[in-house]
Amino acid sequence: MSAAFKAFLNSPVGPKTTHFWGPVSNWGIILASVADTKKPPEMISGNMTGVLCVYSALFVRFAWMVRPRNYFLMVTHSCNECVQLYQLSRWARAQGFMEKKELGGPTVKIDPKP
Repeated sequence: MSAAFKAFLNSPVGPKTTHFWGPVSNWGIILASVADTKKPPEMISGNMTGVLCVYSALFVRFAWMVRPRNYFLMVTHSCNECVQLYQLSRWARAQGFMEKKELGGPTVKIDPKP
């Protein structure tokens, strides 16, 4: 076995720790969300997707602040944040939250010369 591989195996964020297997298991959430992009947006839960966005944003920060830095966890949650934000935008569009709305009322013209 090479020295670099042994160092990886025995590192504080290597495969012998939860700092490695936690992010690996979180990829299941990401893969499921990517698969859900093929489903109609009416099936998306806005509450759950919003919670997953907050969850991933918090864990991106956690992965950056924890010592030793867990770049694998940070990348995992960054990817999840991107997918969840996309799903949230699909849900919001389907609910009509992202439609352009015409502002009513009279048009006021401002004279540039006083």
